[in-house]
Amino acid sequence: MHLQTTGSQILEKLFGVTVSHLEAVMDIALNGRHDHAYCDIFLQCGSSESLGFDEGILKSTSKTLVKGAGVRVIMGDRVGYSFTDNVNVTSLKKAAKIARAIIEYNSGNTTVCADTPADRKAPHNLYGISVSPVSVPRRDKLSLLMQADIEARKFDARIKNVSVSLGTQDETVIIATSFGDLIVDRRPLVRFNVSCLAEDGTRRETGSSGGGGRHEFGVLKDNDTYLDHARIAARDAISLLTATPAPAGEMTVVLGSGWPGVLIHEAVGHGLEGDFNRKGISAFSGMIGQKVASELCTVIDDGTMAGRRGSLNVDDEGTPTRRNVLIEKGVLKGYMQDRLNATLMNVALTGNGRREDYRCAPMPRMTNTFLDNGDSTPEEIIASVKRGLYATTFGGGQVDITSGSFTFSATGAFLIEDGKITRQVKGATLIGNGPKALHKVTMVGNDMDLDRGIGSCGKNGQSIPAGVGQPTIRIEDVVVGGSN
Repeated sequence: MHLQTTGSQILEKLFGVTVSHLEAVMDIALNGRHDHAYCDIFLQCGSSESLGFDEGILKSTSKTLVKGAGVRVIMGDRVGYSFTDNVNVTSLKKAAKIARAIIEYNSGNTTVCADTPADRKAPHNLYGISVSPVSVPRRDKLSLLMQADIEARKFDARIKNVSVSLGTQDETVIIATSFGDLIVDRRPLVRFNVSCLAEDGTRRETGSSGGGGRHEFGVLKDNDTYLDHARIAARDAISLLTATPAPAGEMTVVLGSGWPGVLIHEAVGHGLEGDFNRKGISAFSGMIGQKVASELCTVIDDGTMAGRRGSLNVDDEGTPTRRNVLIEKGVLKGYMQDRLNATLMNVALTGNGRREDYRCAPMPRMTNTFLDNGDSTPEEIIASVKRGLYATTFGGGQVDITSGSFTFSATGAFLIEDGKITRQVKGATLIGNGPKALHKVTMVGNDMDLDRGIGSCGKNGQSIPAGVGQPTIRIEDVVVGGSN
């Protein structure tokens, strides 16, 4: 096994190790079993900065540096993983010995972890940057926070407090594999958020808005994007002051475009991750080629969308990301895979092997997951509903992967009466089952949009950036929990 030398200078500059050092580490990890096992080394180096502006003053600042490496060995369904936050040859060799020892201790099959044609494609170039978002002077970041605070407060005198936060990140990952790959990916990330508290007498309500992605800091200023977030947060807080309690019962629900796609992400997307299906614990297990949704539904996971929060040039195993059609016109086409699951399920890699950082082994995870466009206009969908609920934003929720059951709170919701959006309501909770809900989709809009770049996805204690989206859709017979 010989690693390619592209990226060797970056490797030596950031980590002080050479290609030959990594080859030696992998030799230890594989212990002479190069034909029967697979090894990769994930190296991560970067920094992040966060600022919090609250009650008109800078309340918090932090800057974090991260540097470490993880060594993984795979032999069949046996996985050994060890990491170190002290990147040098000695520590890497020790991590390799530990990973190998885990493999040798555990029992299991010895199927070779195969290389696939999809793995040999060149990485994308989705987020080239000239200025690191972390290196932008703090005064410029603070100025943006202060302007957003002013913009939100002047929206309405009933806005009593504004909280604004900004997070910037710039990291480089290097992935070396026993197939000879040495892949370098520099990953920027920006996230901006505004939260407003509105008061009117004894009534208090909150609203929030935010965005970001894998781009430079300056993108937040394009078209006054950051000020737009401030106005939306203030508007939503003020509008909730006059909202009435949501009705309860089974009814038609219309979900707006963009962020409501988080329901697709949670109630459907997680169930389409390869590990859950290999283990047979997903509601979609063993259903490839079967109808699992309305023929109006096409669900896609796409990690190749430039600048998006969930996008990556390569996943955390070095596989170029892809546009994966998971459900096409209601028929289940495939699952999202990392290398381990792809090998054990005898399918192609999909570019979905992701991890929170070097301390974690990768697993199948979503990138940007969305419901694709249909043919109806949003206006047609609203007009078709005699009585129902129109939900535009969601708060927290819970999902059971095995059954697909979900509960989501709608933080932005309105009544639809006689084909028109009427009064705003609060306290609405959507209760249902993801797979069953897909069968009850009767109209899909032509206005597909992704969220504005605030999504984070949790799984097995790991949190990663992710994107969600959908067009406006109509779903029948949804149970709405309310107080009226």
